[in-house]
Amino acid sequence: MPIQIIPKDRQGSGAFNGGEIVENKPIGFPQDHSSVRPYSSLFYWAHARAVKDSTIGLHPHQGFEICSFVLSGEIRHYDTKLNEWRTLRTGDVQIIRAGNGIQHSEWMGKGAEMFQIWFDPDLTKTLEKPASYDDYHAADFPVKTDDGVSIKTLVGEGSPFRMDTPGVEVLRLDVGSGLHSFEADRSRIYSAYVLEGELSFNDETARQFDFVLLTDQSAIELRTMTGAKVFLISSPANPGYRTYGQLRRADS
Repeated sequence: MPIQIIPKDRQGSGAFNGGEIVENKPIGFPQDHSSVRPYSSLFYWAHARAVKDSTIGLHPHQGFEICSFVLSGEIRHYDTKLNEWRTLRTGDVQIIRAGNGIQHSEWMGKGAEMFQIWFDPDLTKTLEKPASYDDYHAADFPVKTDDGVSIKTLVGEGSPFRMDTPGVEVLRLDVGSGLHSFEADRSRIYSAYVLEGELSFNDETARQFDFVLLTDQSAIELRTMTGAKVFLISSPANPGYRTYGQLRRADS
C-alpha cells in the first residue's frame, strides 16, 4: 500500500521498571506485536514516556546505530566508553554507534518523552568498528521555512549529526494551517509520526500518535485546519545491502 496509517492501538507496546517508563512502538521487536516489521534501514522505533523518574540499568548493544531524540523533559545517558553521565534536554539528540560492542544505561525524568530509533548501518561493516557516542544540542540544528512549514533538520543537509547509515534524513515539521506541497522520491520511504494535531498526507487523515508510511510517492501534500507537528524520516527503500531485518526474515 502506498500510504499506511498505523494508529497507536496497532503499534507495539512495552514498559520498563514496572511501568515507570511506558512505550508505544511503531516498529517493535517480534514480541512487541507491532503491525510493522523492520524495513529500509529502520529496525526499531519506540516512543517512550516516563511516568516517574526511572533508570534503565546497564545493558549491551552491538552493530546498530541507536539514536535518542528528546521530545520533552530531561534524560541522562551513561556508557562504557564515556564512563560518565551526560544530560540531554528537549530538542537534543544522541547517537550510539554500537560497533563491536558497548554497554549503556539510561535515566528519564518524570514527564520526559523521547524517540529511540535504531538504524541498521550494514552490520557486516559496523561489527568490525569500535563503538562511539556523540550528542547534539537543540540549537545545533538548522531551521528553515518552506511553503508555510517550519523544517528543522536533525539528520541531513546542514546538520552536524554524523551517522554511518547511508541516505537517512530526519526532520521536525511544524505545519501551519492550509495545504502544503513537497516533491518526493519514489525510491525512498517516508516514515512520519504525528506529535501533535491532525493532518492529511495525500488525503489520508492522521491524528496524534499515528504512524504514517508513504511509499512510491512523487509528491506529498500535507493539509491541516489547525496546524500539526510531525517527526519525519526519509530513507532509501533499498539501502544497498542486506539488513539484519531481511536476514532474520530469510531465516524464519
